[in-house]
Amino acid sequence: MTSGSIPKKMITFALPLLMGNLFQQLYNTADSLIVGNFLGNSALAAVSSSGNLIFMLIGFFIGLSMGAGVVIARHIGAKDEEMTQVAVHTTISMGVIIGVALSVIGLSCAPLILRLIGTPADVMPESLSYFRIYFLGSTGFVLYNQSVGVLRAAGDSRHPLYFLILSALVNVVFDLLFIAVFGMGVGGAALATILSQYLSALMSLAYLTRVDETYRLIPKKCRIHTKTLLTIVRIGVPAGIQNAVIGFSNVVVQSHVNHFGKMAMAGIGAASKLEGFAFLPITSFSMAITPFVSQNIGAKDYERARKGARFGILCCVLMAEAIGILFFFLAPYLIAAFDRTPEVIDIGARKLQVTTLFYCLLSLSHAVAAALRGAGKSIVPMIIMLSAWCVLRVAILEGAVMAFGHQLLTVMVVYPVTWGISSILYLVYYLRYDFRNSTL
Repeated sequence: MTSGSIPKKMITFALPLLMGNLFQQLYNTADSLIVGNFLGNSALAAVSSSGNLIFMLIGFFIGLSMGAGVVIARHIGAKDEEMTQVAVHTTISMGVIIGVALSVIGLSCAPLILRLIGTPADVMPESLSYFRIYFLGSTGFVLYNQSVGVLRAAGDSRHPLYFLILSALVNVVFDLLFIAVFGMGVGGAALATILSQYLSALMSLAYLTRVDETYRLIPKKCRIHTKTLLTIVRIGVPAGIQNAVIGFSNVVVQSHVNHFGKMAMAGIGAASKLEGFAFLPITSFSMAITPFVSQNIGAKDYERARKGARFGILCCVLMAEAIGILFFFLAPYLIAAFDRTPEVIDIGARKLQVTTLFYCLLSLSHAVAAALRGAGKSIVPMIIMLSAWCVLRVAILEGAVMAFGHQLLTVMVVYPVTWGISSILYLVYYLRYDFRNSTL
């Protein structure tokens, strides 16, 4: 990423990420489509309500993976082969520890968390089943993210795409087999997901052991290098806290959605699955911006780092808004694919039509955060996200409830309002930031 046409490098790196994220989204969407059509809206509500909880718990560890990617990309850009090897093996070792810890946390805390967010009694058994089985696959999920994080830090986004395509197809086949044929309920959907996650982890790790590059994985070298781990933690923990707290704020929002019953849970949940697709360009170009900036800063080409960040941010914003406009007009038809109940369609479509035209604000926040993270400045995005997407989001929601009572429209409006606030804060900081001050 340190030479050649910036638009060409960014686009050719981002497009496989876009396709990969599409298939990643199929994991959860296949669950929802099959569950909604075969098991009904109670089961769909259970799967949907578990989504924010899962993101809250795994979001922190995904942030640590981001920190590892920044460190590896910086060493690759600087052509430091020894430190690249150290960073790779520390990253994979850390992934094993994190995966086990996440399984323990998810399994032990599930009932408490589901009760705290007010999961309705008629949804609780299925939510708990899905949640617990899903977290049995934590090690596969984490190791997959750690290993493909190494590949993406090196500029390889094609092989992660291949692994995701195969695992997503396997996930859909297992969903149909476990739910439609064996009648395993929502537990079957969770089991299909974790089996496909382990498959993708095994494929990516196997590839890393065979690649003839400085970032090759040699299992016997896997160990924690303390200094490298501390650098990864310093960059990754703020990103992890940011993800976890955003997840927490979404859980608070979900608790308000739960107040309106299973129809609202199903409608908002279906809208959230669709938004996952709409956010793919945001995620893809954000993921491309971070290693691009980090590699070029490692090579001390600060102007190229800034130009790449600018191009990625622009692409992110334009594509997100185009998709938002499309979703605005197609909202009722898209929700109907998940559940044909008129009330569910009405609620889900209203949620999309309130938020979709403001996707440009969401994408701007994510893209600028990715550029700053690539520069090693992960604390600033954390502070902005904590302020806007957690403190203000929860405060606005709780204040509106106190003033006007529970209103479903308030739950919908709170998202674009806080996206706008974070975008302003990010722009003010980013326009004043000098990439030459970037250090690990």
